[in-house]
Amino acid sequence: MGILNVTPDSFSDGGKHFDPQTAVEAALRMEADGADIIDVGGESTRPYSRVVSIDEELHRVIPVLEQLRPHLSVPISIDTSKADVAAAAIDAGAEIINDVTGLEGDPDMADLAVERGVGVCVMHMRGTPQTMQDDPRYEDVVEEIHRYLVARLQFCLDLQIPQQRVCLDPGIGFGKTHEHNLTLVREVHRFLDIGCPLLVGHSRKGFIGHLLGDKQADRMAATLGVSMALAASGVDVLRVHDVRETFQAVKLFKACGGLEQLHD
Repeated sequence: MGILNVTPDSFSDGGKHFDPQTAVEAALRMEADGADIIDVGGESTRPYSRVVSIDEELHRVIPVLEQLRPHLSVPISIDTSKADVAAAAIDAGAEIINDVTGLEGDPDMADLAVERGVGVCVMHMRGTPQTMQDDPRYEDVVEEIHRYLVARLQFCLDLQIPQQRVCLDPGIGFGKTHEHNLTLVREVHRFLDIGCPLLVGHSRKGFIGHLLGDKQADRMAATLGVSMALAASGVDVLRVHDVRETFQAVKLFKACGGLEQLHD
């Protein structure tokens, strides 16, 4: 999954794709580089980010989607927690709703997913982007998030959203400490028994800089290391900024036997 942030303030690439034409060119490049999904977002969800209005979010994403859809052959997901934005994005060609609130932030979001027959990515987040990093605590971070994702899957099933249209995301960086994030990566295999595709968005995040011991370091190579660990653990969807590098790394990792344990 290639990340296309159409925002001025996302933590890693804010402003890079804020111009619609630049965003469209970047998405087409990600597809050519190996992306299977393009994830378009118009509101930053980094810690302590500013909430934007529905109108502003629509202004950011819809022109990009309208220009992109005729030229893109892979599915588009809309990264939003607002049902009005998701509805307009679906009209413009999006096929997946990627909701960081796990379909809980907007009471109309789940019904929209049912009515429009789209896929959903359901993520775990403790609090909101404005509060999630204040003091996140867990007794057992993996077990608690596992229970949450099982419950959200059941919620989807009760609404008649088929399980094959649901993807689950433990929410790296969303209401977790650096230690929580590392634990989730190390034990991500524990989520596989839920029976849904598993998505992880780890790319360039703060815990990587923390592990490197340098918050200002370029995090691409280190992100590739995390990506390989996630792939080896059975994660289905890697949500990344650097599509070409990740695609090539996974391809060679697989060719050299790095994924053989998944077939045992």
